[in-house]
Amino acid sequence: MDFLEFLKNYQAFNEEEEAERKEIVQFVQAFGDKSYDRDNLVGHFSSSAWIVNKDRSKVLMIYHNMYKTWAWVGGHADGDKDLLHVALKETQEETGLTNVKPVFDTPIDLNMMVVHNHYKRGAFVPRHLHPNAVYLLEADENEPIRIKEDENSAVGWLAFDEVKDYVTNEYTIVYYQRIMEKIRKYKW
Repeated sequence: MDFLEFLKNYQAFNEEEEAERKEIVQFVQAFGDKSYDRDNLVGHFSSSAWIVNKDRSKVLMIYHNMYKTWAWVGGHADGDKDLLHVALKETQEETGLTNVKPVFDTPIDLNMMVVHNHYKRGAFVPRHLHPNAVYLLEADENEPIRIKEDENSAVGWLAFDEVKDYVTNEYTIVYYQRIMEKIRKYKW
């Protein structure tokens, strides 16, 4: 699949997602293959996983050590243009889940996140953008999970109604609420 074509044809859920979709299209048009490379200091693709249980009442989240909040699973594309592959890889690495299946092979949400200046493994990382594709994945909530100590300090299933009580990042909670609203509306 040509991801730029997908982005151009993606039907956004609301005005905010549409604005971010347009921003991501412009980003890819400006940077091409460098959009997927962490060496692009302006920004680079990341991919996130919204991991739900079978009845779509819970989401598997991690307590992110760097951001000090509960968050979805995800990570940098690092040159991989198959963003579903990235979401699946990050899911296994960050949670230990091995039996995860995509509900769709295309993203269910698009967003443009701002990553603020920070230090990672002792190195300064300047502020940059993360054009981000979110994939809906399904897993068995009874499958064993584990933390990835260098990235998270907890992994757990949260009821959709509880997410707002655990997430302290005011920017990402907007994305989480939108995704949960989509799941409820479209009965995915």
